[in-house]
Amino acid sequence: MKQRFLEVSVGLFVLLGIAALFYLAIQVSNIAEYRDRDTYEVLAYFDNIGGLKVRAPITVSGVRVGRVADIAYDPERFQARVTLAIQSAHDHLPADTQASIFTAGLLGEQYIGLEPGGDFEMLQAGDEMLFTQSALVLENMIGRFLTNMSAD
Repeated sequence: MKQRFLEVSVGLFVLLGIAALFYLAIQVSNIAEYRDRDTYEVLAYFDNIGGLKVRAPITVSGVRVGRVADIAYDPERFQARVTLAIQSAHDHLPADTQASIFTAGLLGEQYIGLEPGGDFEMLQAGDEMLFTQSALVLENMIGRFLTNMSAD
């Protein structure tokens, strides 16, 4: 009887552990927050997107206002074309808003931060963002540092 109770207890403990890992995976992947809301799409071109992925957050002043809808390579411009799906509630972004790729946290998740400009015209669906800043690639920074060290 005692052996049976021990086996059932260990089984429940293992099931609870698996459920906790599943919950953690859902929270980290942001699947729970992924809903098709009313959005408008804006294009941004970057020289280097680093590890940016589709469904990465888009923020303004730290507040999530949208997600990356698509990433593709534009062979005519030789740049990465990123489609930003911004929630329609945030349709008051000036036309000269700057988009920058930042890294969040220790895991290196990348997101796009928008910095509004001062233009009186607002971004509309299908517009192209004129000002972008590519991701900082750690390998490039280390290479520059080592090159500068060897020059001295």
